[in-house]
Amino acid sequence: MEIEEYLREKAVIINKMIEKFIPRKFDKDAVVFKISPPRFTYNLETLNKAVAEPIWEFLDRGGKRWRPALFLLICEALGKKPEEYLEYAIIPEVVHNGTLIIDDIEDSSEYRRGKPCTYKIYGLDIAINAGNLMYYMPFLALMKNREKIGVKKLSRLYEIYVEEMINLSLGQAMDIAWHKGLANADQISIEDYMQMCAYKTGTLARMAARMAAVLADANEELVEKLGRFAESIGIAFQIQDDILDLTSKEFAERKGGRGQDITEGKRTIMVIYTLNKASQEDRERLIEILNMHTSNQELKDEAIGIMEKYGAIEFAKNYARKLVEESWKEVERLLSPSDAKNKLKSFAQYLIERKI
Repeated sequence: MEIEEYLREKAVIINKMIEKFIPRKFDKDAVVFKISPPRFTYNLETLNKAVAEPIWEFLDRGGKRWRPALFLLICEALGKKPEEYLEYAIIPEVVHNGTLIIDDIEDSSEYRRGKPCTYKIYGLDIAINAGNLMYYMPFLALMKNREKIGVKKLSRLYEIYVEEMINLSLGQAMDIAWHKGLANADQISIEDYMQMCAYKTGTLARMAARMAAVLADANEELVEKLGRFAESIGIAFQIQDDILDLTSKEFAERKGGRGQDITEGKRTIMVIYTLNKASQEDRERLIEILNMHTSNQELKDEAIGIMEKYGAIEFAKNYARKLVEESWKEVERLLSPSDAKNKLKSFAQYLIERKI
């Protein structure tokens, strides 16, 4: 409960900080115009309709804001005052939400956080442009503070961003190829899945941790160890998402129904484990249902039943827990004792034990 309260508290602060760089309503005093003034005119109504409105409609749906919370916790665990780093903490969060808008288009999803996907409301063109813009808008925080940050740190931060955004697209490519049947979708190993997750979901957590550590003056070993720890949290978070898609009614309703990953034909860790353990008959039937991309709940429940039969859900829970525990050992010895360090550990445990 302590971590939930921490996340709620930080979410309010983060939302206010996002507004500073992506305003709910553009005017001539917007930060983007201070940094890069238009040559001819301010197209305020255009930008409000095509940028501010769709972005904030999506952001106002909620989300745990755990990536900026992780960012701030790492700054604090490294002996810094987290309030001094709030502007930079929005970077991984805004980028993350941009990826969700784009992901929904790529997956032909219907719902996100209990509402129709952004492209369903505003159209493909507006959604794609808004999602892509969210990859870059939060970097106004770095541009605004470039002199305070310094050239060396700034260069390292941009380098981390480019590296992680490449990884993100590689992960998305793997995921799309598998659930569209473009590659060896039914011969995937657990290691293949883990690499996809490390790229796709671990990347933005790793970006948050590495950026925070660089800004907080950590040495390169600690930057990378904290990045690896955060990557493990991100992977475990994705595994827990996959588990909740099959097991939580409340979580499933927010995505449009239980087993939405089955509808999308996704090869989750539970699917892969089952395909490696199941009888030939069960294996073929699970593949058949996944390839249908069905919304029929009876068929989805049948697929879930096959996975449960082989203990796939329990395997996934244990795998995620072990992954985080092992990566924590790597950073625990490098961080000085503090309340922030204890909270960082509790934070990781919460993300893999959450119910929604």
